[in-house]
Amino acid sequence: MGEKTFVSKYAKFLVPFAVICGSMSGILGSLVSAPAIVIGFGRLTVALPFFAIPVLVKDMDSIKAMTKRDWIFTILAGIFLFGHFFTWFTAVKLTQVTSAAVLASLHPLVVLFCTIFIFKRKVSIKQIIAILFIIFGAGIITFSDSSAGAAVGSNPLMGDLFAFVAGVCMGIYFQFGNEARANVKGSTYVFLCFLACWVCFGIALLVTQTSPLGYPTSDYLYIVAMAFICQIGSHALFNLCLGHVNSIYVSTWESGDALFATFLSIIILAQAPSAVGWLGCIIATAALVYYNYLENKNL
Repeated sequence: MGEKTFVSKYAKFLVPFAVICGSMSGILGSLVSAPAIVIGFGRLTVALPFFAIPVLVKDMDSIKAMTKRDWIFTILAGIFLFGHFFTWFTAVKLTQVTSAAVLASLHPLVVLFCTIFIFKRKVSIKQIIAILFIIFGAGIITFSDSSAGAAVGSNPLMGDLFAFVAGVCMGIYFQFGNEARANVKGSTYVFLCFLACWVCFGIALLVTQTSPLGYPTSDYLYIVAMAFICQIGSHALFNLCLGHVNSIYVSTWESGDALFATFLSIIILAQAPSAVGWLGCIIATAALVYYNYLENKNL
């Protein structure tokens, strides 16, 4: 009932809040010395019980009501969420957080492609133009001298590639989630999607023979922070909102992660954009505001 009265009413305001929480992911991830699969497995291990217990104890009927199609879309969403996390946390260890965030923000193109060519749904030309301006502004940030005085990643080109793949996985994850949430209750979807993602990380740990233990205490503190701020405050909130706003809206606002990450990088990592970088921030922010206006007007 709470989801229908609160999340549905404030979904379009909760999505930007989730973006702000998510923008901490790259910064916190870059501070962790443990490998990407340990970060992903750890943050999900901490966050998962908050969604598993309510569903398993009080809402098993919602799981029983799921169709084969619902299960397929939910599990696929979890698999692509795993792909996003793995490539994203790998990227922020190899390149600068701002560049990685910008390249990962290209996922609206994936969602747009799926919406138009796979699910055969109409998208207004104004929405498409707004999305392209967001990506254009993000591109300016990427190719500007946005990290003067900051440490350069160990392999920027490889990090940029991982960040781009992270964006592709994010777009597909949003699209599958949007389809699943059409029929699956929000709390149930979040639990099962995160569970599928957690299982993927567990398998990755076993296959690579990587231990989740033995890292500095600070690593685990950062991972716990990511679990609450980024996993619960961002991804869980995104998934709950998917039942009330479409995937293009969520995905496009999520591309604002690059903008918030830039501002946070200035405060926390002392990575200040150049004048050209600021221009990219302004263009992308203005396009986000315009897109939000179009969405609210249902154009």
